[in-house]
Amino acid sequence: MDLSNLKPAKGSINKNSKRVGRGQGSGKGGTATRGHKGAKSRSGYSKKIGFEGGQMPLQRRIPKFGFKNINRLEYQVVNLDTIQSLIDNKKVKTTLDFESMVKLRLVRKNELVKILGRGELKGKVKVSAHKFTASAKSAIEAAGGEAINI
Repeated sequence: MDLSNLKPAKGSINKNSKRVGRGQGSGKGGTATRGHKGAKSRSGYSKKIGFEGGQMPLQRRIPKFGFKNINRLEYQVVNLDTIQSLIDNKKVKTTLDFESMVKLRLVRKNELVKILGRGELKGKVKVSAHKFTASAKSAIEAAGGEAINI
């Protein structure tokens, strides 16, 4: 290395970029390469998401249909066969309440729980949940357990 082969670091020099808006003498003064008039020439302009140059945007052109109930309650579901597998694995002995379901990661803690009737329940267990289907409730009580609404 000597003075004859010194070079600036790669990317530190950009010969073809001119500073815009710095007067007529710079070659890029006046409109500062933004053209004349229109939103893009103004300061503070930012294109909105989905903007199509004034054409009616896609999300407004497409027809809307259906109904979304704002009062709908979403439930986390747990089936009887899942409860039976927990009993078989000795993770649940006599009671299955909301806190134990959260610990076993069957449900998330801020949501409602509904017990569904898929599968069979052989073990006697006391189940606490926000809702039960009729088949789940009858299957729990037939096995000698208890279905408690929270």
